[in-house]
Amino acid sequence: MMSIITNSYSNVASTFFGTKFQKNIEELLVSPLKPQTIVLGYISGGIFRGICIGFLVSIIATFFSSIQIHNITLIILTAILTSTFFSLCGMINGIFAKKFDDIAIIPTFILTPLTYLGGVFYPMSILPEFWQNISYLNPMIYLINIFRFGFIGVSDIPILNSFIFLLIITLTFWQICILCLKKGIGIKE
Repeated sequence: MMSIITNSYSNVASTFFGTKFQKNIEELLVSPLKPQTIVLGYISGGIFRGICIGFLVSIIATFFSSIQIHNITLIILTAILTSTFFSLCGMINGIFAKKFDDIAIIPTFILTPLTYLGGVFYPMSILPEFWQNISYLNPMIYLINIFRFGFIGVSDIPILNSFIFLLIITLTFWQICILCLKKGIGIKE
């Protein structure tokens, strides 16, 4: 899952920022393309890269361990949703980044800690109630639990609730990307 997250995110963030940095974004903004089409074009690359790398990592992992699959459909849907969400996050980072270092800050200081605090190495039930409630604000909890359920059939959070939460935040980030492009936020100087 981490390979899907980092590749989806970094592909879109670096590509969009590179376009903005080289002033090629102006050509996109004056073209007859709608903001939705521009966002879809950028995140499609991130989704494809994230899914391809995740698939390759899974194939390589089968040489070192046996992989148990409880629900393949759930794994595929979650991989696509995860890749879409983090592609949108990468686009938002690319929109607001002022220099190349700004692209590396988010994965290093936000995504990696959220992943480690997302219940990868521990069940939510061992946390005190206060920290359990705080953990529910972390989108990684939901991603990790859906993936865990897809592979081993165990989850700390109901799967439907996790999907609904992820769908809502993905659609919210989609709208944020479109709004930023329409208004020129972070793009027009």
